Amino acid sequence: MMKRFYWGFSVAGSLTIFLLIGFLLTGCNIRLPGQPTEAERWRAPADVTDFNQLYVQNCAGCHGVEGRLGPALSLNDPLYLSFVPDDALSKVIAEGRTGTNMPAFSQQVGGSLTDQQIKLLITGMRSQWSRPDDFKDVGLLPYSVTGTVTSSTSGSAIVNNSSVNPSQTGDAQRGAVAYQTYCSRCHGTNGAGGSAGSVIDPHFLNMVSDQGLRTTVVVGRSDLGKPDWRSNLPGHPMSPQEIDDVVAWLATHRRTSEVIAKEHVARKMTWDE
Repeated sequence: MMKRFYWGFSVAGSLTIFLLIGFLLTGCNIRLPGQPTEAERWRAPADVTDFNQLYVQNCAGCHGVEGRLGPALSLNDPLYLSFVPDDALSKVIAEGRTGTNMPAFSQQVGGSLTDQQIKLLITGMRSQWSRPDDFKDVGLLPYSVTGTVTSSTSGSAIVNNSSVNPSQTGDAQRGAVAYQTYCSRCHGTNGAGGSAGSVIDPHFLNMVSDQGLRTTVVVGRSDLGKPDWRSNLPGHPMSPQEIDDVVAWLATHRRTSEVIAKEHVARKMTWDE
């Protein structure tokens, strides 16, 4: 009988001591081996609210770690962030760009990001990478082009004064001249490449929109050493019309994937001969 009593007392005492130790460890905020930190805990994608995590998971693959040196446009660029308005950033993140490698990220169109997460990405980029005071005295060009496009159907003219593609407001012939003045020194006389890469490669042009071309011409690629619209020709910035004209000239070099495929087949047949 006494043995049972002492055994029961021993078990109860051990349990009490174990609970007491657990209480003390919890009260002292001591992390047990293998216990994840708050930052390491799994969260549902829609619950992530950290800018750096959102950026790495959704943007870094194309726009580069820390927003630079990726295959796509540098986002860690104070000039770009002063050039692009919030609504344009929100729209392109949410809806993507049709015909390019930029996908739609909004949950409303099948993506993974909530509206709040898209806002967090924009505020995070601006808080970490923008320097608006640097451009207070700079006459920044408008992000998008608003022009008049006239077409006709059954003899009736249709005029649209809304935002249009830069290639629609530019003139390709004038653009060829402007290209020689501002761009050929680095990209070659015909655009096929010089000290910098080709800007008429159809594979490249088929993956970038007219707005993307305009943005690159205006803000450059500071991470790759490409100057902005003010510095292509020292002391002679490009005019808004010259920018539209260069974009129009570049757009004329686009070719459909079917045409490119036929060209590859033709070259292969030539090589086989």
